[in-house]
Amino acid sequence: MYASPRAAEKDVAVLKKLAAGFSKKYEGKVEKLSGDALGMAVGEYEKISTLSQRIGAYAFLYFCTDMLNEKTSAFYQNISERLNEIFSGLLFFTLAINKIGDAELAKKFKSSAKLEKYRPWIRDLRVSKPHQLSDDLEKFDLEKSTTASAGWVRLFDETHAALKYDFRGEALSNAEIFDKLSHADRSVRKDAAASVSKVLGENIRVFTLVTNILAKDKATEDKWRKYKKPISSRNLSNLVEDEVVESLLASVKKSYSRLSHRYYKIKGELLGLVPMEFYDRNAPLPSADDEYIPYEKAVDITLKAYHDFSPRIAEIGKKFFDNNWIDVPPKTGKESGAFSHPASVDAHPYILLNYLGKTRDVMTLAHELGHGVHQYLARDQGTLLSDTPLTLAETASVFGEQLVFRYMLEQEKNAKKKKLMIAGKIEDMLNTVVRQVAFCELERGVHEARKNSELSSEEIGKIWMQAQKESLGPAFTFRDDYKYYWSYIPHFIHSPFYVYAYAFGDCLVNSLYAVYLDGMPDFEAKYINMLKSGGSLRHKELLKPFGLDASKPDFWQKGLNIIDNFISQIENL
Repeated sequence: MYASPRAAEKDVAVLKKLAAGFSKKYEGKVEKLSGDALGMAVGEYEKISTLSQRIGAYAFLYFCTDMLNEKTSAFYQNISERLNEIFSGLLFFTLAINKIGDAELAKKFKSSAKLEKYRPWIRDLRVSKPHQLSDDLEKFDLEKSTTASAGWVRLFDETHAALKYDFRGEALSNAEIFDKLSHADRSVRKDAAASVSKVLGENIRVFTLVTNILAKDKATEDKWRKYKKPISSRNLSNLVEDEVVESLLASVKKSYSRLSHRYYKIKGELLGLVPMEFYDRNAPLPSADDEYIPYEKAVDITLKAYHDFSPRIAEIGKKFFDNNWIDVPPKTGKESGAFSHPASVDAHPYILLNYLGKTRDVMTLAHELGHGVHQYLARDQGTLLSDTPLTLAETASVFGEQLVFRYMLEQEKNAKKKKLMIAGKIEDMLNTVVRQVAFCELERGVHEARKNSELSSEEIGKIWMQAQKESLGPAFTFRDDYKYYWSYIPHFIHSPFYVYAYAFGDCLVNSLYAVYLDGMPDFEAKYINMLKSGGSLRHKELLKPFGLDASKPDFWQKGLNIIDNFISQIENL
């Protein structure tokens, strides 16, 4: 995107000039514009937004690869503040669009093809209309964000990036120490867990403070914006109804016993650990192949699996490897975990990994490449229509995981190894569905309790332990030092209530994949069109060509039954 930070900073000056010209041209006049004039104004706003996203994406990605470098951190913060200041001056535009009456807006759409192009963006913009504050308050909220909520998020990220975990005399990063929790040697898992508990415990006051501040900040904003529940703003941004999300959460919780409780009972018996400790949750099963998978082999597996489904999708996926759009190895100061960032529509997505050579790392590659392909295809919608709600953003990623898993399963001829692969897939799905819903339950508990008073680390730990016990079941004992583990999960800090989107996406993809296996005509073309749609269609419209409807009571059960069937296969084997 840019050759250097200096090049990005030059574009900030260009952006500032464009934004000033836009404000001068349109401020105070939006509601009186004709349909064509408003369509042209939205087009100009989109061009400004594209340049802003390009600059912001570069600064963020630059920061994520070297978070402990003070110059890198300062560059990211400075860019964030300057972009925030520029868009504070443009806030009038979206607020004014929401002030146009429904009947008047309908006339403008009818009279202008230029405006009609942006109907989905305006439709989604107006869902926040009932929660919109005065212009001055909206501007104040935006301008303070970089030194308020975003500042606390930055503190959380930089603190975690700087942490070192002592493991038998060696200082390990986040990614490296958590990898030890899936080691075949139980003593390794035990020592790694003790190190994680110790380090998180030593820093728990900082993480508790950050959590309290952000939860209170959210509660204050929710009150002013008149959201019914702490989760409601996330549902609104995901463009999904409260009732649909509640149905998902209730369905998964109701299935705890027949899914996670049942599987982990089997796992404990196979491991000879009854009950298991919390650090045994990701332990490999007996005889599990812990063979190191070179990155080059992981790439080959992923692309072959993608190609068997769709040569077009594999062709797009290959671009990420051919053009070095992926940051692969773990290193000190690098963001832990993995993600695919859409960057800007006039560039291309970037993927960040921390590849360690395990089977789950291959699945992570498949997952993030799915995101990348989705983002690449959706960019043709333009900046304002390419962004996909979180609930649908996980579709291509989880589908990609399914493709790679099924491919690897078909390639494996050893019956015992097949069983182990199925067990591994069950665990991945339980982590994606059950574990994420349990995370959501923690968030609901914390945000509800924080309305009344500041929470101690002990109180948050208690809510965490309760959610974990309910979701994982009696196969585990939960030692007291597990109470700190909530504090390493960045989603709670970055995007409150993001986590249920994983369960939404997994259940949705399970149902979608079942349709694919049933041989629906033109499935590939329909699937690619769905990804190309970006954020221009709602979930009902996207799923309709596949005969699926997430608002139906039995929709979630269909997805959960896939996990149930896998567990039955393990039992029969």
